[in-house]
Amino acid sequence: MTRRTTFLEAHGVPELLAPAGGPEPFNAALAAGADAIYCGLGNDFNARRGARNFDEESFAAACRRAHLADARVYVTVNVAVSTEELPRVLGLVRSAWLLGADAFIIQDWGLLAEVRRRWPQIETHVSTQANVQDARGVAWCRDVWGADRVTLSRELSLAEISRIAEEGVELECFGHGALCFCYSGVCLMSSLSGGRSANRGLCAQPCRLPYDLVDEDGRVMEIPGVATQGLVEKNRGVGGTRLLCPKDYCTVDHLAEMRDAGVGSVKVEGRMKAPDYVFSVISAYRDAIDALAAGADDPAAEAARHRRLKRAFNRDFTDSYLWGRSDNDMMSYERSNNRGELVGEVVGSRALEDAVVRRGGGRGGRERLRRHTRADVDVRLDAPVGEGDLLELRPADDPTQFLTVHAPADAAAGETICCRAARPMPAGSLVRVIRSQRALDEAARVADRDVVRRRAVHVRVTARLGAPFAVELTCADGATTARAEGFVVEAARTRAVSEADLVEHVGRMGQSAFEPVSFSVELDPGCGMSFSAVHQVRAEACSRLEEALLAPYASREACKGDSHFCTPVPARAEVTVPPARPCVCALVVTPACAEAALAAGAERVYAPADALARGAWPACVIPWLDEVCREADHDRLDPWVRLGEPVAVGNVSELALAAERGALAEVRSCVPVHNEACLGALADAGAAGVWLSPELTLEEVCALARASRVPVGLAVFGRERVMTSEHCVLQALGRCRHDCARCPERARRLSLRDIDGRDLPVRTDINGRSRIWSAHPLDATPQTAELVAAGVERLLVDGELMDEGEVTFAVERAVRALAAARAGRRPAQRVAGATSGHLFAGIG
Repeated sequence: MTRRTTFLEAHGVPELLAPAGGPEPFNAALAAGADAIYCGLGNDFNARRGARNFDEESFAAACRRAHLADARVYVTVNVAVSTEELPRVLGLVRSAWLLGADAFIIQDWGLLAEVRRRWPQIETHVSTQANVQDARGVAWCRDVWGADRVTLSRELSLAEISRIAEEGVELECFGHGALCFCYSGVCLMSSLSGGRSANRGLCAQPCRLPYDLVDEDGRVMEIPGVATQGLVEKNRGVGGTRLLCPKDYCTVDHLAEMRDAGVGSVKVEGRMKAPDYVFSVISAYRDAIDALAAGADDPAAEAARHRRLKRAFNRDFTDSYLWGRSDNDMMSYERSNNRGELVGEVVGSRALEDAVVRRGGGRGGRERLRRHTRADVDVRLDAPVGEGDLLELRPADDPTQFLTVHAPADAAAGETICCRAARPMPAGSLVRVIRSQRALDEAARVADRDVVRRRAVHVRVTARLGAPFAVELTCADGATTARAEGFVVEAARTRAVSEADLVEHVGRMGQSAFEPVSFSVELDPGCGMSFSAVHQVRAEACSRLEEALLAPYASREACKGDSHFCTPVPARAEVTVPPARPCVCALVVTPACAEAALAAGAERVYAPADALARGAWPACVIPWLDEVCREADHDRLDPWVRLGEPVAVGNVSELALAAERGALAEVRSCVPVHNEACLGALADAGAAGVWLSPELTLEEVCALARASRVPVGLAVFGRERVMTSEHCVLQALGRCRHDCARCPERARRLSLRDIDGRDLPVRTDINGRSRIWSAHPLDATPQTAELVAAGVERLLVDGELMDEGEVTFAVERAVRALAAARAGRRPAQRVAGATSGHLFAGIG
């Protein structure tokens, strides 16, 4: 298939990609100047299922508006899907494509394989949820999967992006909005703590909540600059700090560097955001990209952009990842809600009393008099505000006692305004604009319009005596031309029309999707005509231009009868799997624990690559490679991928290398497999085994095990890793020496305590990445009989947090459970305090 010209190649600047959680933010994005808009069709199979999203009617209308305005529409199907759901998801892809979708953003490798196999003409983008972080992974997406674009992990630096761009694959990178604390696609915290899976579009955002860092004895550790006695000791949810809450990403000042690095699309996060947010952010980035294209900018325009961004929802801004940093400067420890823009401070308050009479008790009830205290609050401004702007007043000594007011009128910096508030506020309270009334008004103006952005056209009018009157419209971007002819031009009976008359009347394009930017008029002297007839020809020209612009999408209607489109999923061939010999496996981090696991009966022992690099290990230990594989990780990870030897891979880049070298790759559960198509696709790509996701139910695990043609494994004991972050949690202590090898805190057994008093172990590796584990250990050994009967070959004890004695206990327990299953006996009951994970409680 011929390679598509990318936006960056065609325009010299990156595409501006906007979010839309429904029709209103879609219109806001279009009006603000988005080049492309990503959105969800329906509420079942996209990563923002809580957004309003689109039904088929509103989606078709949105696509039409976008295409007429020279914008593209991408549909998000960026979740893991089950085998049973796959026909429905493919049906959704089919419907969306026929309705006008330009491309699909996909996480699930099985879904991507099916879409590419059945409909190679459909443009596919690999989602950031797929956790692709290096050039090798991007090349694999292109060569193995035929992907047209890859959305890179947010954590990558400009230098890394530049190296990846050398592969020639179009790159999409996040440019603005909320940052996840965890690498996207490998976060299980919301799922394992509350059943709402980020891989299924229902993340509960536990990273925005307060946590305490506690030591080995359960004591709360002091975080500099934060007064806390611990969440458990104090009222629940009060105190502590947002240890997992990053600031919002902002790259508006670095678009030139991103372009030069090869970023083809700058993505704005925010499908859960309101239309005014979308309008504000997209218009700011539109202005910045246009200035970049023009090669000129001015300080006033730059300041205006910053003000607009600050007055949209934000947790303050960071660009740390662009420069290869992940330090405390990128974190919003103090608060996880909207910070807005600091515009002044309270300089005085005057209490007022309003008497309010309230009646109650029905017939014969007594009158009750309640006095409600209000106040006039004087605010001295350091920056301008607009009438109706929502202001936050927050006391410096007790930030929890904040309140909001509206600005009574437009006011400039240096002025003092009087705001009516619910109560007096102390002098010195900080005042921020947290929502712009102007942005609200701008978004409301276009919310339900059918035309929100007009396409520039060049107009040519021909009026020759004795010939048909003609109007020709040519898109200024060169997309296409349309021509309409009408009445035969006759000599004037009264006043002859002028060139100015024709420019005025043909230029009245009313509610059309077009805006004239130039006119060429060929007019014979003495021509006469009815202006209503001129309007009809102009309207016909507009209609024909619309038809020409939409023709590539209308032609898809012919595909409706295509058998490929009428039968989204073929009947699957039966898979015959030879009888498996199940065994107990162990994942450990020290040679002593490896010896203990082997002595307790483990037949396969795994260890992380960094651990294997230190100490004398048994020769049989299998490398367990990271879920993160960036360019800088190759030197320490790649040597463990060897011809003919087993290796557990946590990232598609490592799978690509294993296939190239002929290693026996076992795909870890951080590459989620939820359907049979994914099992088959990964096996075709070189996987010699698969570890199944902890988000699966027992029924789903068994069904996949029965269908797999490669060995399948499942963790049955130990704590599940729920987060992996580029940012080190321990930095919050304020003692980082920027030398992980000599950091004393790394050797400690620290935990994060949540608002419910649960402790989640946290460890930072030698590369400065933090990993967080679930609060409760998993014990699925009581289900061993069902698992091995279905064909699960490998039962894993995750002993990463265990010492030798704990590894011995866990492995012996799993070995006994396997022996009981083989003998037809019931295994021991679940250990106290352990959970069965999602085996009996599926994710949302």
